[in-house]
Amino acid sequence: MKRFTSLLIGCSLALAGVAMAQQPNEEASPGKKKKQGAEQTQPAQAKPGANAPRPHETAVKEHGARNAPGAMNEPSAGKGRKAHQESATAQETNVSGQPAASATPAAEKQKKGMKGHAAKTSPAPAATAAAAASATPAAAVGTQQKGQANVAGGAKKKPAPQQVQQIKAQHANFRAQPKPQQVPAVTYNQNYRIQGSDQWQGPQYEVFRSYRPEWHDQGWYRSRYNRVELIGGGYYYWNNGYWYPAWGYDSGAQYYAYDGPIYVGHRAEPPDRVIADVQAELQEMGYYKGEVDGLLGPMTREALTAYQADQGLATTAAIDEPTLDSLGMS
Repeated sequence: MKRFTSLLIGCSLALAGVAMAQQPNEEASPGKKKKQGAEQTQPAQAKPGANAPRPHETAVKEHGARNAPGAMNEPSAGKGRKAHQESATAQETNVSGQPAASATPAAEKQKKGMKGHAAKTSPAPAATAAAAASATPAAAVGTQQKGQANVAGGAKKKPAPQQVQQIKAQHANFRAQPKPQQVPAVTYNQNYRIQGSDQWQGPQYEVFRSYRPEWHDQGWYRSRYNRVELIGGGYYYWNNGYWYPAWGYDSGAQYYAYDGPIYVGHRAEPPDRVIADVQAELQEMGYYKGEVDGLLGPMTREALTAYQADQGLATTAAIDEPTLDSLGMS
């Protein structure tokens, strides 16, 4: 018993000694104790565990895994790409033609709303209709102006044969009078040649190419031509459908507005009457603006030139056979 008691005492002392030996060590390292406590209180995600996400997987989820293989199969990546495409489309254009501010859902809704608003209130159809309506009168005006230009250029319909006969009947007794103040007279020049006649091709223009003014007395003319008449202040002789100035026939009656042949046809009508007929018809078609005086002066010759050009005739500025045929007066 005494031995058992001693053993208990010895064990107690040993345990006490051990406890005393451990107590100073713990007090000597309080920092270590605090460190261990801090380690025990840190969040669980600070220590990698079995369920913690790997860094690579976290990056893939945060950035849409655009660089990771198989990203197109991930829903998050597909949504990211679609949003990116819609953003690019929205930034390129919107209904008003201006760059979109963003590609957010609100912007997409605004874009759709603007499209619907534009479809209802777009002025394009009205503008198109207005343009068409305004273009129609302009085209009509252009056509009318073109028609007027053609009329002025000789495209106007010629007088009917009945009207031509009326014109000729009105001048059946017409007699031209000299008007040197309004229509100056030409002077005799034996070297005179009708300008440009060498380029007029065809037998109907031969008399113009070969015309040479000649000065003769009355006997010379009477011996050669059966008709010599005083017409409009000067003497003319008739030969084979043409009237020519009879230079020298009478020195007191040598008023000629034109020095050259005047075609009248084989009925030998007086030249002043034929000139008056031509002036009246050209006046009817809008070529001649002067007085019907039966004198082949500058204004009448200008009107003849314009008419001949429009009809594709040689521009002789005279009354020749093709021109009189074209006018229906031959």
